[in-house]
Amino acid sequence: MRRRDLIKAIAGAATAWPLAARAQENQPLIGYISSRSAQSDAPFVTAFRGGLNKIGGAATNAKIEFRYAEDQSSRLEALARDLIALKPSVIMAGGGAVTALAVKKLTQTTPIVFANGADPVKVGLVHSMSHPEANVTGVDFLATEIVAKRLELLLDFVPNAKSIAILVNPKNPGYASMAHDVEDAERSLKIPLQTYKASTDGELDDAFSKLEDKRPDALLIGGDAFFNATRRKLAVFCLRQSLPAIFDTREFAADGGLMSYGTSQTSAYQQAGEYVARILDGAKPGELPVMQSTRFELVINGATAKALKLQIPDKLSALADEVIE
Repeated sequence: MRRRDLIKAIAGAATAWPLAARAQENQPLIGYISSRSAQSDAPFVTAFRGGLNKIGGAATNAKIEFRYAEDQSSRLEALARDLIALKPSVIMAGGGAVTALAVKKLTQTTPIVFANGADPVKVGLVHSMSHPEANVTGVDFLATEIVAKRLELLLDFVPNAKSIAILVNPKNPGYASMAHDVEDAERSLKIPLQTYKASTDGELDDAFSKLEDKRPDALLIGGDAFFNATRRKLAVFCLRQSLPAIFDTREFAADGGLMSYGTSQTSAYQQAGEYVARILDGAKPGELPVMQSTRFELVINGATAKALKLQIPDKLSALADEVIE
């Protein structure tokens, strides 16, 4: 290289370095925390990124820092504290209301966007759905609020059911609301609803033993991040016990459960991604109303129905968004 070319190259590099440093310095940081594992959260991260890309703007250049509790909610507070210390522009809290509550406890200034199924007002995440009035907003996908509809769909499969079991996580922030809905449904349907509780693998095994003894005609699994993480185990148990069951996420039916009904969680995470992008562009979370995901999905596993010797009712075939064969 000639001396003149070498001097030009050095001068160009000297100019580029501060420009690159400034670009990195101005790069917004998104904190992403979930109670789930990276593997089980992958479809939701993909949807979340889709929401960021849909809005674009500052989100196009954003870096995302991930933290996963690996289905151990006791780790959330430490992970949240670690994430807040990085001073992100906004934090996305996924994997249930328990995650958003852990983050909110530690900061009243960093914007927080959640995607969960518990009533955000009842669990204390926001003051109002239309005017959150704080640093928190997000998407409510109604996982704990449509118990009656799920029971109705379950009874279409087993119309002669004499007893139905309900599996719930008592540590879920939306537990009290769901328990109230279960009581209302029991009075309306006039069918005994037996409630079983589990929040750990050991408690889930105990619940399985009790279900084996009681032999209910069907099972409704309450919307919960822990149950989502153990959905394959739940699906296998129900198949072995010839127990028709319904859950809130499509993944349960895809993994061998009989059916699922609920709002699309991937759609909710995309909406959350859009809110994060808008906050990066200057929107204030307190001025962004909590969105309610309105895209409901009914998914039936046809192969599981056959294994359980159940005929899919014509009504459900017509209503189903997807029948997995």
